[in-house]
Amino acid sequence: MSTIEKFDSHVMQTYGRLPIVLEKGSSACAVDEDGKSYIDFGSGIGTNSLGYCDEKWADAVCAQVRSIQHTSNYFYTKVQADLAERLCGITGYKSVFFGNSGAEANECAIKIARKYSFDKYGKDRGTIVTLVNSFHGRTVTTLSATGQDVFHNYFFPFTPGFVNTPVNDIPALEKLIAEDKSICAVMFEFVQGEGGVNRLDNDFVSKIFELCEKNDILTIADEVQSGMGRTGTVLASEQYGVKPDVTTLAKGIAGGIPMGACLAGEKCAQVLGKGAHGSTFGGNPVACAGAGAVLDRLTSDGFLADVVNKGYYISKALLDMDEVEAVTGMGMMIGVVLKDKDAHEVMEKAAEKGLLILTAKEKVRLLPPLTISVEDIDKGLDILREVLK
Repeated sequence: MSTIEKFDSHVMQTYGRLPIVLEKGSSACAVDEDGKSYIDFGSGIGTNSLGYCDEKWADAVCAQVRSIQHTSNYFYTKVQADLAERLCGITGYKSVFFGNSGAEANECAIKIARKYSFDKYGKDRGTIVTLVNSFHGRTVTTLSATGQDVFHNYFFPFTPGFVNTPVNDIPALEKLIAEDKSICAVMFEFVQGEGGVNRLDNDFVSKIFELCEKNDILTIADEVQSGMGRTGTVLASEQYGVKPDVTTLAKGIAGGIPMGACLAGEKCAQVLGKGAHGSTFGGNPVACAGAGAVLDRLTSDGFLADVVNKGYYISKALLDMDEVEAVTGMGMMIGVVLKDKDAHEVMEKAAEKGLLILTAKEKVRLLPPLTISVEDIDKGLDILREVLK
């Protein structure tokens, strides 16, 4: 029985997988079980932020595995304390809760918002505004928060307390907040990832913060995909000149090991007390070691400037391709609008020729490792150029 047959016989069929069995990798190159190599422009949906098996990252993870791999959160670990101090220092937040995924980080943010409002105003102020076309996770509550009707099926009843407003529509946002006095938070992605790599307008973001400050409504930034250097700054919020009350992270934070983080500013840092939230694996020492290695790289001289330059280099090359209508996103979080071709078919044909890419709605989506070399970028672009012809 082949690997794929064995897999499909025993693993729930919840994904549309390409018929590729990846076995090993190095930097931006993955190798399947038959020895075929691929340039990876997807990096595990932005999770392998340092590429495959980065040497310093692997050394940090292996050293931690040989020291202590897990202890419950009834105890302290130095590796988690060090990571929390560094992460809060680099982002300017006061406290952090560690979980295992973006959905968990967003669940924590939702709980913070509702408890903050409950403590100040009582139980009837728990509505959270999210944006049309947003994506916040696969749990029932984060699906409820997600502003896409396609996800609101099968799993009834969905968690109440969420309303959606259109992206970049300031009058609609003003009307909603003026009329609905039950709102406790506005939750948004600066760049909508799964929704099509769509960047929020600066004026719209400014209005969110103006209205929220005026009405004591919390701002929650879902930076699960855009955070940790993906857009060319540690957080995408830096490029908007704002600081949300709560920011969530995951994907690239630990370089490929499951981790989510919910960062809280001064206003929210002490909202969740003992027993209000928890996670068995949250803050796992091995994941913390991986995240520490990622932070080492993000804070090294010139690294983030290099991400910006490579993002610009890729976008410029894409716009020179005849089939490309437009390029969206920020940094190395890139959406490609095609003129005629189907994005999913392009993804399949690119894989056949040795390039791994992603889709988001009708767009091709590119999330290369932040460490990818210009040489590998050029190799991948040559394949994509050939496919698009």
